[in-house]
Amino acid sequence: MLDFDGVLRRYDHNVQAKVEARFGLPSGTVLQTAMQWPRLLPALTGQVSRAEWLDGVAIVLSERIGDRARSLIDEWDAYRGEIQPQVVAFVREIRADGVPVALATDGTTDLADDLRYFGLTDDFDVIVNSAEIGVHKPAPGFFQAACEALGVPPSRVLFVDDDDRNVRAARASGLSAYRYEPPDDLHYVRAALALQHSPDVS
Repeated sequence: MLDFDGVLRRYDHNVQAKVEARFGLPSGTVLQTAMQWPRLLPALTGQVSRAEWLDGVAIVLSERIGDRARSLIDEWDAYRGEIQPQVVAFVREIRADGVPVALATDGTTDLADDLRYFGLTDDFDVIVNSAEIGVHKPAPGFFQAACEALGVPPSRVLFVDDDDRNVRAARASGLSAYRYEPPDDLHYVRAALALQHSPDVS
């Protein structure tokens, strides 16, 4: 079970910083505004769509750059990040070996569109999106729902995430968990999966 943003997808923030610079804003302004918790939470739990979430960001930024805020958001959001080929290859390798893989992420309502855009729709046995189940990481309910969707008890799941808080929460929910550090930090995961699925493990 692995996370999307931070594990499978990474962002080059220089790309977005150049967009912000063209509109006269400091690097990180849009992300900081978008990630303010009262604004982000409804998007992560499916109470508002991604478009509505970003509309709210544009309204806030319009106080600084006026009507240009909508164009800024459109340009900023056009960059969808970069899929990490080594992670995709790993997922396909272990699925070919018979290991089911779930994508378990704090996402918004456009996750399915992103997966189609990147050609990843068929690369997972289960997709668990916080915006669809109404619960976000690190809540125990998220991990319970993910394990139930995968049809595997928590004790048989290895969860991979780049956020230490989510890793600790997964462990508290009974999953094995590993904090991923890019760009290529899959050696432990490979070893753990081989260990967990060896004939000596009941």
